[in-house]
Amino acid sequence: MSSLEEVWEYREETLYPRLFGAQRRGIFPLNFELFNNIFDQRDVDPRWLHLGVFEFAPTPERNSWLYVSSGGSTPWESEPNEYEPASYSWLGVELVIESPEQSDWPIRVLQRLLVYHVLACHGRFGEFSGLDYGHRVPTGGPIDGTEESSLRFLAIAKPTHYASWAQLASGKFDFLHAVGITEGERDYAKATSTVTLIAALEAHGAYPITQPRRAQIQL
Repeated sequence: MSSLEEVWEYREETLYPRLFGAQRRGIFPLNFELFNNIFDQRDVDPRWLHLGVFEFAPTPERNSWLYVSSGGSTPWESEPNEYEPASYSWLGVELVIESPEQSDWPIRVLQRLLVYHVLACHGRFGEFSGLDYGHRVPTGGPIDGTEESSLRFLAIAKPTHYASWAQLASGKFDFLHAVGITEGERDYAKATSTVTLIAALEAHGAYPITQPRRAQIQL
């Protein structure tokens, strides 16, 4: 029977390297300031500060830098004898974003998104109970922090270029793939669907990798 620590270790030391490659940087953990300064939340569970983001270098199969959260699937609130492999492990998701080059902005974006999801799952935003496929989320400014970027929102997609879910001893979890979009692209998704937008982005080479300073695609 796997302990919480063993589940955690398996995800970070076995599962992620198998899926995303051996060369990595991190973890870049959440901190109190992310909860307080961005979302005005001072009541922070200390366990949430163990969640964070890893950076994975390109591989022969993938030419992007990949950033993935770690901790949203840690069974913080279950004892090993309570694990249900067919159910979701804790929050049941980990978040991913890809960049054409190594940078710190994807780390900041995923940290903010992860904080948002944790708070939503714990009832801090009313009826909104957490991120899922199809959601669209503001980034709070240009995605890479420069005015040259017109990407100020994220679209959440179900990945098809890597496994969309994974299994832990404590349960399963989904990967939610985030991609940067413009306000106009967000409006197009609202008028049609996020799935339709993702298909258009992919056709224009703007998905699954987020290119911070790309032009808005023709819709």
